[in-house]
Amino acid sequence: MTRAVPVAAPPALAYRWLCQIAVAPYSYDLIDNRGRRSPRTLTPGADDLEVGQLMQIYRLTSFEPGHHWTGVTTPAAARLFGPVAVTYAAEPAAQEPPETGRSRMVCRLVCEVEGAVARLRAPLLAWGDLVMMRKELLTLKGLAERDARRATS
Repeated sequence: MTRAVPVAAPPALAYRWLCQIAVAPYSYDLIDNRGRRSPRTLTPGADDLEVGQLMQIYRLTSFEPGHHWTGVTTPAAARLFGPVAVTYAAEPAAQEPPETGRSRMVCRLVCEVEGAVARLRAPLLAWGDLVMMRKELLTLKGLAERDARRATS
């Protein structure tokens, strides 16, 4: 599954906001964050990643600073969602010069589909993820764009 949104902010800023997932889910806070509002400012050091670090329900397996991070579901999350690998990336906007300061946030998920339980779980995960990931990416997009506007004012 691939989800992406265009962002009127440079890739470096979009990446910093994607790293905020270490701090909060940025989806529907009532569901994902026990009603606590996800922070609306960047947390210092949230983009200082380490392999093995917890990123909500994912354990970080690799990253490229300023570009992407990849993780796999923790054992507890895998019991609920199955084994899932995810990559969040901030990429330059396609077919635009880098000086435009535009980018896109991309999330790619791969889930297990072998076995009867996995074949039933995968479509449910895809639809649930579509709703939750859309909200998460749109929230992070809005925050990155807000910060980009503030930086140019």
